Amino acid sequence: MFKLTGFPKHCNGKTRRNPASLTRRMRTGIAALAFAFSAGTFLSAPASAQENDVVQPGFMAVTGFPGTIIPGFEEGLLPGIDPVDETFIDMDRASLRIFDMTFLGGPPKGQLVFTPPPFEVAAGEIGQVFGLAYDDGIREESPRIVPNLYAAATSFHGIQIVTADEDEDGRPERQRRGAPGARFMDGQFGERNGGGPGTIWKIDGETGAVSRFADIDTNSGPGIGNIAFDRQHRQFFASDLDSGLIHRIDIDGNLIDTFDHGTAGRPEHGLDPVADDGAVMDIQGAAFEAAEPRSWGYTQDERRVYGLAVHGGRLYYAVGEEAEIWSVGLARDGSFAGDPRWELTVEAEEDLPITDIAFDGRGFMYLAQRGKVENRYNYSSFAGSGEASVLRYWRESPDDPETESIWVPVPQDYAVGFPNPNRQATGGIDLQYGYGADGFINRNACSDTLVKTGDHLRDDPARESELIEGGPLAVQGVQLTATFLVRPQNVPPFGSWFADYDGFFEDAETTGHVGDVEVWRPCEGRAGWYEPIPYPGDYPLPGWPPGFPPPPGGDIPPCIEIEAAEYFCTPSGLEADLYIRDRSGIGGDALAAKSLTPGVSVFPPKQTVPSLATPFTLGVNGSIPGETVELGLCFHREADAEAGGAFPCCKVTLPLKTPLASCEP
Repeated sequence: MFKLTGFPKHCNGKTRRNPASLTRRMRTGIAALAFAFSAGTFLSAPASAQENDVVQPGFMAVTGFPGTIIPGFEEGLLPGIDPVDETFIDMDRASLRIFDMTFLGGPPKGQLVFTPPPFEVAAGEIGQVFGLAYDDGIREESPRIVPNLYAAATSFHGIQIVTADEDEDGRPERQRRGAPGARFMDGQFGERNGGGPGTIWKIDGETGAVSRFADIDTNSGPGIGNIAFDRQHRQFFASDLDSGLIHRIDIDGNLIDTFDHGTAGRPEHGLDPVADDGAVMDIQGAAFEAAEPRSWGYTQDERRVYGLAVHGGRLYYAVGEEAEIWSVGLARDGSFAGDPRWELTVEAEEDLPITDIAFDGRGFMYLAQRGKVENRYNYSSFAGSGEASVLRYWRESPDDPETESIWVPVPQDYAVGFPNPNRQATGGIDLQYGYGADGFINRNACSDTLVKTGDHLRDDPARESELIEGGPLAVQGVQLTATFLVRPQNVPPFGSWFADYDGFFEDAETTGHVGDVEVWRPCEGRAGWYEPIPYPGDYPLPGWPPGFPPPPGGDIPPCIEIEAAEYFCTPSGLEADLYIRDRSGIGGDALAAKSLTPGVSVFPPKQTVPSLATPFTLGVNGSIPGETVELGLCFHREADAEAGGAFPCCKVTLPLKTPLASCEP
């Protein structure tokens, strides 16, 4: 296992290699060097940089409203001034936090868990954000796999507008209605960093550096419903609440094309096409009301797309407040395949938008509702509370011809929060690794825990005496529950853990302040047992061992060559077959191996083959898919080793790149 620790708080077809033939003199030199080696240990590898990364396996990103401040409050307010009129978004507090969720302190008992200080991105940098997605972590400049996090601008945490300072108190004037000269309040959309309502921000997974990734510059203010990453084609999708379009964006942030559900999707299910009505958010117009979301320029409900997820070669998306789930295929080049398909109409206690979608490796589809958008002037509520559900669907097996959908007609649902009727969801959902009885994360259980955002999660006066022992009651944050605990199990949810978003527990009246959640689990791409996986790219080239003097001239290659490398999956996990060519003439038939990459192990430590036509097979444990694992190898004759004492050993290092696919546990 990798060492997972907390981090400081911040504000801001294969190609085989065929080396040239060696002369007899070069071969002799290599053989001499090989015989000069004696069996022993390698020097220690450099310390891993992973423990300093902002994003690590099992870490959880959450978006939320940062809170408010009255600038210059210590100087007092003028007589007769309502303090709410002088209250603004707190630019220094976070609208995005990344939590280390690798240890929850013990088994779930309905308690609040305390984690190391989270990494934070302040509202002054990115404004208000909701939707989250990780990329695949592939970096051109480094073999390490560390994903970047992407966060999309939102109106789900309210729309605040201001005009110029008229009373000369050093603060702009808050406005409830559109007015000439109005602008978005600082901290609304990250305007100081060039952001707007269509901006997607990129947070570097290694350093935490924030940059603008993409801009949907036609978005007038409603913002983005959610975003999703397509690993196969290395691209993103973003749902535009202004136009209803789904934008396709390449890995460099370039907008490629769009899909219009209203005109291209609806007719495929016998529904009339609905084009965008052209409504926009005009904060300088008299029709705009901050407290009335219907004046915000959202596209019509029939074409309004919220949550997104890529699964099985299709993009799944949620439409409207009486939510429907649709999907559209992705062509080989990643473009929209033009085959939109109605999947199901959501069956829930309330008709509310589905703002997030997740799939696990077993084929379950998880959906999270969010309450209807609100925007109270005192910042207390941004969404209705107490009615939003978290649901789980699965395919009918076999398909029932009497039902229109290929999915079961009635989903399972989860108890979210303690207040009855346990429907405190705020629209974010994801899968997390499982946890052991001691509360430590288990990375062999890829998607055993369901994480969902919610408000008033532990605020149940009827059970106060039971709950108070597990921490404060006013928790706005996330709930973690084993995926199998569907209703009527876990009601009330004493079989869950809870984590607060901002560490303030005096916000019992606030609703809708917590947004989306996303967990990095580098195990989404999975292969079945004994399924072969090609080596990713060129076969690895052995190198000289650390600390060994370079050979004369520096141009003598190491004493073995990897002629072929293949992966396959077993019930024990990932295994690598290495076919070795003996350059040195040592006559070897045995291989000793160890991992030089912290947190990764290989086994067995030593093995013998009848001939080099048979591969050496190494199990690889603890690696992140796509990571380069540095191995230390000692190739020798087993008879020499059994004779005792020093023996000829060809030592090399081998940078073994692991596949992006991982194996089913």
